Amino acid sequence: MKTGFIGAGKVGCSLGKYFVMHGLKVTGYYDSEDTAAKEAAEFTDTKQYAQFLDIVEESDVLFLTVPDGIIGKVWERIKSMPIEGRLICHCSGALSAQEAFPGIKKTGAVACSIHPMFAVSDKYQSHKELKNAYFTMEGEAEGIVKAKQLLDVLKNPVKVIEGSQKTMYHCAAAICSNQVLALVWQSISLLQTCGFAEEEARAVLAPILCGNVSHAAESGPVKSLTGPVERADIKTVEKHLSCLSDKDKLLYTLLSQKLVEIAKVKHEDREYDALEHLLDTQLQKSLACKHGKEQ
Repeated sequence: MKTGFIGAGKVGCSLGKYFVMHGLKVTGYYDSEDTAAKEAAEFTDTKQYAQFLDIVEESDVLFLTVPDGIIGKVWERIKSMPIEGRLICHCSGALSAQEAFPGIKKTGAVACSIHPMFAVSDKYQSHKELKNAYFTMEGEAEGIVKAKQLLDVLKNPVKVIEGSQKTMYHCAAAICSNQVLALVWQSISLLQTCGFAEEEARAVLAPILCGNVSHAAESGPVKSLTGPVERADIKTVEKHLSCLSDKDKLLYTLLSQKLVEIAKVKHEDREYDALEHLLDTQLQKSLACKHGKEQ
């Protein structure tokens, strides 16, 4: 099957290069910005398409690697073209195939969403790391069959989910990828208050951050958990709370309550009632403070 990419951004370039490296046939790229399509075609040694219809006609599979908010507009343009028998895909983690491609059955084409569970951060480098990524699929049964045939040569692990699960799936990815960065930012900010320069703070945190992520990925959160919450060290938790702003106390408290859930699995015989009471009390104080400020 010959694959064309509509959208020459980070995801389109990364997937196209990854496909070509594994011997898949990529026709090329179309993008509303001619320069982007030209650069992507050169990067993947494929073709730049100046006309939208040409890439549609010359491709058996079309990946709409455009921002989520534009997928619908691109689909409206495609669905009036001769696409019978083609596989139409998007790479959004949040949208289902049905949401993205309404009315596709009338066209004779089949739909599938294919989302690599991976943070594509660099247009020209991220393809090197895709070998370890899961590809999560969702869509019509025939579309999933065709997509699996297409990606089989890549040897990446594949997981099929229901369209109704896409929002929760994407939320899980965002928490693990994006919201973790908010916590790293918070740690850096606290160290800067202690006199560390940002670069120093990153260097100090790197071993504990990388080590913890590695352990969590290999052994799971329960086995990897350490720290004052795991030990039910109420005095240390109280000290932590005392050095934080009202807003950050709320964040710390909510996360600590989640850590207690993990700790109780790890230590079934350890007493966490007093710590839970402390955190519940602090949560109520934080919420009352927040509500008072809003008033």
